[in-house]
Parts: sequence; C-alpha cells; structure tokens
Amino acid sequence: MPDPHAEYSQRLAARQQTVAAKEALHQRIGNAKLATVIVAIVFLWLSLKDEVISTYWLALPILIYATMALAHEFALRALAHARTAVAFYERGLARLEDRWPGTGSSGERFRNPKHVYADDLDIFGTGCLFELLSTARLPMGEERLAQWLTAASPVPVIHERHKVVVEFREKLDLREALALLGEDLKVRLDPRSLENWAESQPLLPAGPWRIVTALLAISAAATTIYLLATLRLWPLAIVLALEVIILLWLRVRAEKVVSDLACNAEGLGLFADVLRRLEEVPFASPRLQSFATELKSGQTASQSVRQLANIVYWIDAREDLLGRLMELPILYTVQCAFAAEAWRKRRGGKLRAWVDIAAEMEALLSLASYSYEHPRDPFPVFAEENANAPAIFLGEELGHPLIPSAECVHNDVRLDPQARVLLVSGSNMSGKSTYLRTAGINAVLALAGAPIRGKSLRMTPILLGTSIRRVDSLQEHRSSFYTEILRIRDVFELTESSARVLFLFDELLEGTNSNDRRIGAEGLLRALLDRGALGIVTTHDLALTDIAHVLPGAVRNVHFQDYVEEGKMRFDHKLRDGVVAKSNALELMRLIGLKV
Repeated sequence: MPDPHAEYSQRLAARQQTVAAKEALHQRIGNAKLATVIVAIVFLWLSLKDEVISTYWLALPILIYATMALAHEFALRALAHARTAVAFYERGLARLEDRWPGTGSSGERFRNPKHVYADDLDIFGTGCLFELLSTARLPMGEERLAQWLTAASPVPVIHERHKVVVEFREKLDLREALALLGEDLKVRLDPRSLENWAESQPLLPAGPWRIVTALLAISAAATTIYLLATLRLWPLAIVLALEVIILLWLRVRAEKVVSDLACNAEGLGLFADVLRRLEEVPFASPRLQSFATELKSGQTASQSVRQLANIVYWIDAREDLLGRLMELPILYTVQCAFAAEAWRKRRGGKLRAWVDIAAEMEALLSLASYSYEHPRDPFPVFAEENANAPAIFLGEELGHPLIPSAECVHNDVRLDPQARVLLVSGSNMSGKSTYLRTAGINAVLALAGAPIRGKSLRMTPILLGTSIRRVDSLQEHRSSFYTEILRIRDVFELTESSARVLFLFDELLEGTNSNDRRIGAEGLLRALLDRGALGIVTTHDLALTDIAHVLPGAVRNVHFQDYVEEGKMRFDHKLRDGVVAKSNALELMRLIGLKV
C-alpha cells in the first residue's frame, strides 16, 4: 500500500526547496532593480552636470529596469505557486496527523438543522466530516459533495464511484495542480443562477442591432477625433443623439442581461482553469472518458468558459470610473449585453453539463484524496437488494473518522436477522453516543461512495435517521422531549418508502418518567421492527433492557463498562454483550467533590 505520509513529506521538502530558490531569485532581482535605479540616477546626474554623457544613455537603465520588472513579476508568480504547493502538502500532513480541524471549508452553508441526521453525525461545521473530505475548489464541487453526504446514493452509482475513486486516488499531480489554481482569488460563482442565466430566453433584439450599436460606438470615436481636428460639433451631436435613442430603448434589458450573471470574472476564470486541467488528463474509466469527451467536443469547455469570463471582466468594469464615462459614447453596457447574449446563444445550452461534470469530478477527487490518505480503509460491500431478504449492517472494527487515530477505539456493529436492534446500556462517558455516531458516519461514508473507517462493512442499502443531539427551544416553545419525538416521527416517515431504515436513538425518551419511557420505547421498537427497520438504541435506564426479553431474537443487550482506579474514572470504550452491571453517576459526582 502507498505511504501517503512519506510521499507528502518528500514532496513537501521538494516544494520547500523550490520556495527557497524562488525567494533567492526574488531577492536577487529586487537588488538588481535597486542597482539599476542607482545607475539611472548616476546617468541623470552625469547628463545634467556639464553634459558629461548624453541623456540618451538613460534609455539603457530604463530598458533594463523594465525587463527586470517583467522577470520579477514572473518570479513572484512562481514563488506564490511554490508557496501554495507547500501549503497543499502541509494541509495533507495535517490531515494525516489529525491536526486538520479548522484548516478547510466547513460546509456550514449546507447545514440544515432539520435534516434527519446531518447535525447528529457532525456532517457540517468546523472539525466535521465535510471539512475532512472536501478538497473542492469550486462551489459546485462543494455542493455535490454535500449532496452525497446528506442523501443515500443508488448502489450501482456507488459502485461506479468506487472505480473512479480508485483511478483518481493515484493522480496526486492532478490534485496538486488543482490546488494551485487561484488560491488567492475572491471567487463569486452561483452555479444554479449561472445555469438559469445560460438557458434563459434572449432579451435583446435579434438582427443587425449588435452591428448597429458597434458602428455607433466607432462613429462616436471617429466624430470625436473630427471635433478635435475641425472644432465642428454637429457630426458628434448626431451620433450621440442616436445613441441616446438606443439607450432609452435597450438599457433596461441590457442591464438585466448583465446583472443576472451571478458571478465575477475571477470565479469564471477559476472554473475555466479547473476545466482545462481536467481536459488535459487521460482517463481509463468509461465514466471519466465520457466526461472528457463532453468537455472537449468542438470548442473545449475551458475555452468557452474563459470567453465568458472575459466578457464578465468587461461587465465588472462598468462600475469603474472609465466604464461610467464610456457609457454613452460607446454604449458600454449595451455592448457588453450583446456580447453576453451572443455567448449564451452559442454555448449556453452546454453550460449545465459542464457545471455538472466539474461538480462530479471535484466531489470524486475529494473522495479520492481521502482514500489515498487512508489506504487501509476498504470500500463497503452491499448486499443484493431483495425486498424479501432481511436488512443487515455488519461492521467489523469500525472507528470514527473524526477521532484522532491514537484515541480511536474500534468496535463491531452487528445488525442482522438474529439481532436487528442493539440496546446499548452503560455509564456516562463510556462511549454509547460515540458508538452511535461511529455506525452512522460510516453509513454516510458508505452511501456517498467513500471508503469506511474500519476493517470491513457489509450492509443493505438503507436510509438513515437519527435522534442523538437535541435541545429545548425557548423561541419555538419546545422541550427537549418534544424535540426528540418530532425527530423520531421524521425517522418513522422514512420507513414509509420501500427502502430499509437504519435508526440511531441516543438515550431514548429520556425526557419522560421511567414507566412511560419503558412502555413507549417498547412500542416504538415494535413498530420499527414491523416496518423492516434495524438500529441501535442507547439508554441509562436499565428498565429498558427488559425489552430484549420481550422481543427475543430481535433485540440484543450490549453495554460499555467503566472502572475506578486510584480515584479516577477509566473507560476502555469496548463493547461487551449483556447489560451494564453498574452506573457511575454517583461516583462521578463524588470525584468532583459533591457530597452525595
């Protein structure tokens, strides 16, 4: 298996050497420019003092300085790229060494508190799964990855992703090249709005009007020169009058054409650069080959998007002083709008496909990067879909990907016809909630097409629903118990589809009295089992463990244990069969000094 840490370290050292060389070159060119300025000052002094030399000699240091300034610009760009490459491998090593939280995109904009499992399983936010996985440079890539993490994909699609991830994970040079693109750009790019704009009906008139407006702009320039040469105003006045008529007629529609482009030139430029990099790479898998064919048919996608970026550059310049001054004499906004509509007519119909390909490839590259950095993590195996076959979730030595490797404890998760529900008892801080999240987040990885964290996972295609993290709400007048049963209702609604459901309930019905909790929990589990679901339930209330006797062969008791050693509580976080023998609540209170 590849050693990502060794490869990253080796490449990091090489890129650091490049940075050192580029910094030395930058300093040498800077010193040479300073020396050239000094020489120019000396030449100027000699030419003014008794005309020792001709002033024409000043042209020599000026020419040398201009040449070095151009070379300096290229050197600074190379230095910036080298530093970006260093940062790329430093981030990779940070992920490998579990120092990554807070260093990437959190995906907070995709967070939906009402989602049936995203908040409970830490999908979005600082230090969450999205930040660990995402290497996307474009908003559409992030959006596609977020979709995969919040909705189960069909098994054939997942199998196809596995093939592409295997191909992509060895393309480290490609991932580095993409990371170097536009690191410091202020990207503004809304894929949905851009697609809608590209597919909208034309707003400006067809026919010769684009040529007419271009001729009017040329005429304005020509008559201005004529005015300066002859002081005759009437030709320019006629042209300006015609332009005013054109503006009154077309300005509102032209403004709508350019304002509906929800992006900036930098965002489209980055999009074009990403497409160009993807066009240059040879692919083996049929899916990637079909993407490459689509991108390179006729004029390449990157060239077309680059043309649109150039148009948007001129649109963005409308707000500059020069753009405002040129509004009337050259019909600036109208010219930009005609250019944008001409692009939309020629290439707009393909933009949605290009956005979709870029989104898919960036999301796949994110999964490939994760797979490369965790070479021992396998892909899950999916049982054949059969409506009559019982659902299974068989995880061997599953761990939580967000817990540092040195601290992560691996446990089996076995849900099958002999035990469709695991009823987990245990003390505070013993690992019950983490066990739920471990099963859930590995299910999310599996259903997104990523490797799982563990030795193996065999599962039936499922829908996932959880009730783990819940709080009361003063604003919504809801208690934590009411919040919990609303979430449980959402999970029940998942069972109305033909898909199987994996439910994960932490401290089931803890907000009510023990008697109601016992009756309610048994009723809920019966109903879920009748609908073919399987799941894990944790509880502090040992009365609930009697449900395993009421539903034998369907519910199995397991527990986490704790120990008190030398006045300290110790947990091994290992799952064991049976019911926990003791609770640590009183012991914890005593350990912190409470007299109980």
